[in-house]
Amino acid sequence: MESRELAYFVAVAEERNFSRAAVRLGIAQPPLSRAVQRLERRLGVRLLERTSRQVSLTHAGEVLLEEGRKALTSLAAAERLARRAGQATARLTVVTKPGGDAGLLEPLLARFAAHPDAVDVEVLICGIGEEKALLRDGTADVALLRLPQDDLSGLAIEELLTEREMVVLPRAHRLAGRASIRMADLSGETFPRWTAASPGSGPVIRDTGQVAELIALGRIIAVLPESVARQLGRGLVAVPLDGHRTTLHAAWPEERRDRALAAFVRTAADTAADTAADAAAGGAVSDDRCLRTG
Repeated sequence: MESRELAYFVAVAEERNFSRAAVRLGIAQPPLSRAVQRLERRLGVRLLERTSRQVSLTHAGEVLLEEGRKALTSLAAAERLARRAGQATARLTVVTKPGGDAGLLEPLLARFAAHPDAVDVEVLICGIGEEKALLRDGTADVALLRLPQDDLSGLAIEELLTEREMVVLPRAHRLAGRASIRMADLSGETFPRWTAASPGSGPVIRDTGQVAELIALGRIIAVLPESVARQLGRGLVAVPLDGHRTTLHAAWPEERRDRALAAFVRTAADTAADTAADAAAGGAVSDDRCLRTG
């Protein structure tokens, strides 16, 4: 199977339309149709059901779409990683969403710079939910991700720190004066959606600044890690959500093996442990107090 034929099939399968797929690929429709037909003949199975109005996937087509996406991503990652490996200066790319590092990155980068296996580090701030894709396609080497919010399947992980989850509210909200909040108290509230595929009726969010604006206007409330809630400002109220914690992890592709990456992960774990110890020694906000940000 040629990678070009696979890319052609994936485009048609995702668009469910040969004309749109041809435009997306920048080629004419007839050679696209012939390429997909050759692929079907080579595999000996029908991948697509075609009518004058639509294109649908057979079961074999659904399987090839899922596996083909993975293969194309791996191919692109191999190409990108090979190019990066050939650069004169070694580099490690760390990806996180805005506010997603729990305050660890600044001390972590300073500490890693002094490590014997240190290399140059690029920090990539991405959109919500984009970290795993950037790891898979080779753009990033390591990401800062959270459980239970993020899907960490297929990744190697190192637990860094755990913090409370907070309900962030406008000051005038009915729950703003509580010392703590239970999930049952939030019935009927409008929450943000972190991706277009997320369930619910709230707005799709691109960054935490947008969350703060909408909470201040009384349009939504949000459940956020304490480190994020502290940074929102605008005079919002953040109240602990009973029994709910979120854990920050360093995550990287399972197949990656190199000294710089291993050194970075070890340094991240050490930095997180020291940060947690400093917070405990400094008398962090107790579980029965709410935070008033800004």
